Amino acid sequence: MPRKQNPLTKQNLLEAAFDVIRAKGYAATTVDEICAEAGVSKGAFFHHFASKEDLAVAAAGRWSEVTGELFESAPYHDADDPLERLLGYVAFRKQLIQGALPEFTCLVGTMTQEAYGTSPAIQKACWDSISGHADTLVADIEAAMDRYGVKCEFTAESLALHTQAVIQGAFILAKASGEPQRAVESIDHLQRYLKLLFSPATTEQPSEIEP
Repeated sequence: MPRKQNPLTKQNLLEAAFDVIRAKGYAATTVDEICAEAGVSKGAFFHHFASKEDLAVAAAGRWSEVTGELFESAPYHDADDPLERLLGYVAFRKQLIQGALPEFTCLVGTMTQEAYGTSPAIQKACWDSISGHADTLVADIEAAMDRYGVKCEFTAESLALHTQAVIQGAFILAKASGEPQRAVESIDHLQRYLKLLFSPATTEQPSEIEP
């Protein structure tokens, strides 16, 4: 009779991948290290995943679910003004920059930088995660553009993706310098940029909009 699998094993492996890959990078991470972090056998790993690449693709999907729940319940959604919600989102991203680099940097951003040219499956999974997260900002950006009369040659989708470009770039600066404050400074610049972008047609002074 086949041995019954622990229903938490797969989840433990995915969460172990979050920690190890963000700390070491995708290429340097081994299946053995992920198993050790998860506290499971290598046999259990291969019961759920065909390869490290297979795990990485699944981890990107799980990352989207976990972070999606975090952002969905964040308080910035409570603001009535769509621009305040957008600025609140950026402020919330800044608040998450705490602890050591692997604790606040992005799993899918890390894997993208390493595997975009060697693993189409990982590249797609990371793009789906990053672009899917950006999509959650589009409605607020569109509403803010309408409310503040912003008429520019850009789309809400492109601005939503730009926010992710800045945030992912901020993580790279933090990693390269070893200083999390570099990421904080970049996100502060993003906050200023958004205020300026929406300020020309607003009926309120930009300083009256809380970050």
